[in-house]
Formats: sequence, structure tokens, C-alpha cells
Amino acid sequence: MSTPRTDKARQTLMIVEDEVLVAIVLRDELTDAGYHVLDLADRHADALAIAHACKPDLALVNIHLAGRDDGIELAKHLKAMGVPVLLISGQVSRARSAQTVAIGSLPKPYDPADMVLSVAYLLARLQGDSSLPMPRGLEVFDDGFDLAPAA
Repeated sequence: MSTPRTDKARQTLMIVEDEVLVAIVLRDELTDAGYHVLDLADRHADALAIAHACKPDLALVNIHLAGRDDGIELAKHLKAMGVPVLLISGQVSRARSAQTVAIGSLPKPYDPADMVLSVAYLLARLQGDSSLPMPRGLEVFDDGFDLAPAA
């Protein structure tokens, strides 16, 4: 399988996931694929602190977070900061309802290899490159690619 041609070493990702093992596997897969992954977060406040310290190119956010935090609410704050969000959740209908704050959704359970392809696809698309094929399971929200804060 050929890897998309992007400069992954310069692309920084943030993972916000309340399931520790899922987050670790995801971090390891994305790191092995050449991405820089920031410290893992499982709460809204921690994720915002990380994003403020080092603005990621893409945030992977679960809808259900630790401490009853809501990933969709986090996505609103990240979008206001100019950080695109990919929702990673089994809550497909809630993810679809967040099309104005996220650029897409990859429902659980997902294969880590599909996540790597989805990240590459979304980052390329954010840079104006629409040449990559859409990965299996990824749902793209076209409105989410407008990262301008809401008026």
C-alpha cells in the first residue's frame, strides 16, 4: 500500500479519548505513520490547555469524554481556535448532528489503519488536495471545512 505524499513530520495531532487503551493504540498507530501526536487528553479542559499550548493540525475527539464532558462542546471551542475536528465515536447520529463544528466522523469500532488513512485524507483536503480516495467508514462534513469562527 502506498502512503499519501504529505509532510507528516510537520503535522501535529491531538487525541481526546476517554478509553485509555483506545487512545494509546491510536497514538501509536499515528506516531508509527509519521505524525507528531500531542499528549493524550480525556477531558475538555485538558484538551483545551493542550490545544492552546501547541495548536494541532487536527484533533481526533470522542463524543463521550471523562467526567461527563462532551466532545461536541469541545469541538465548538476547538473550531473557534481554528483547529479542525474529526469525531471518533460510536454515537453516529450525535456526530452527524455536529456537522457545523467537525469536519467529519469515523464511527467506532474503526480499524487503526483506516484511522491513519482518514487522517491523511482530511489533512490533505484541508490543504486543498482532493486527490486521495476517501477511506472506508469516513464521513466527511463539507461545512466543517470552513474553519472561520461563527459570527
